[in-house]
Amino acid sequence: MKAAVIYHPGGPEQLIIEERAIPEVPAGWVLVKIKAFGLNRSELMTRKGMSPGVAFPRILGIECVGEVVQDPSGEWTSGQKVAAFMGGMGRVFDGGYAEYAVLPQELLYAFESYLGWDMLGAVPEMLQTVYGSLHLALKMAKGESLLVRGGTSSIGMLAIQLAKKQGLTVTATTRKEEKRAALLKNGADNVLIDDGHLAVHSKQVQAGGFDKVLELVGTTTLKDSLQCAAPGGIVCMTGILSEQWSLTDFAPMDFIPSTVSLTIYSSGQYRIDANSFQQFIRDVETGAIRLSIGGIFTLEEIVAAHQLMDSNIANGKIVVLPQH
Repeated sequence: MKAAVIYHPGGPEQLIIEERAIPEVPAGWVLVKIKAFGLNRSELMTRKGMSPGVAFPRILGIECVGEVVQDPSGEWTSGQKVAAFMGGMGRVFDGGYAEYAVLPQELLYAFESYLGWDMLGAVPEMLQTVYGSLHLALKMAKGESLLVRGGTSSIGMLAIQLAKKQGLTVTATTRKEEKRAALLKNGADNVLIDDGHLAVHSKQVQAGGFDKVLELVGTTTLKDSLQCAAPGGIVCMTGILSEQWSLTDFAPMDFIPSTVSLTIYSSGQYRIDANSFQQFIRDVETGAIRLSIGGIFTLEEIVAAHQLMDSNIANGKIVVLPQH
């Protein structure tokens, strides 16, 4: 099989296409023929050597969709469509940047769909992250106001749609004026141009602050995002677009406004239920949800795909199709 292997951390050019034997399948694991996978910022950080505990060489990829080839237990049927994400994929063991992967049974979601693999490849981790952030961390409710900081990311674009579907008023941010129209077309009620000081500008659209704030940029803007929340509001930091894990000189009493709650969402800790996963796919099939695809590549084009992710101009999920 073909696989994109990284031997040393660094730039996109460190991803090398090579031939490998299709791996053996131990008990409790399943061999999956990978039809598509999406790229994620966490993989960019792992590629750069910023993910603690990852040993090289490694096949990256924290998610994939495909078809079951072999399951020693007989629980999964050959040809069954499945999705998988997180749980150590691409970090503890080899992940989705290949034509085949051996994955733990507990990571698999069975689903049915007539969508193309290019669309399905965008779903698993993006849905898990947005669903968990909005429902589990922010506990969004109809009639509330939501600020999505980093609105033109694939996570941001989907969060806007799901929040609007739930009946929230959504304000989204972008650093570029030319992206305003795309956010409005995606469903945002308001758009703010992010110059790093939203706390002042946000009063123009939400004088009393936002009930909920989804922080996708990360630690570099987190303190300012906390100032955008209404008293009693919740701020969830999910994204790390800024590629900075930690804060220096963190003083909670100065950093967090009184009565505002700060939480995070990591898709490796809680998982979406299978029924919600299937229903989301149905919503995409009917057009109730529109997926933003930022680019489609082959496995041989993995370097170019990572270069696009590095550039931050994709305006949607980048998907790779390993099988020709």
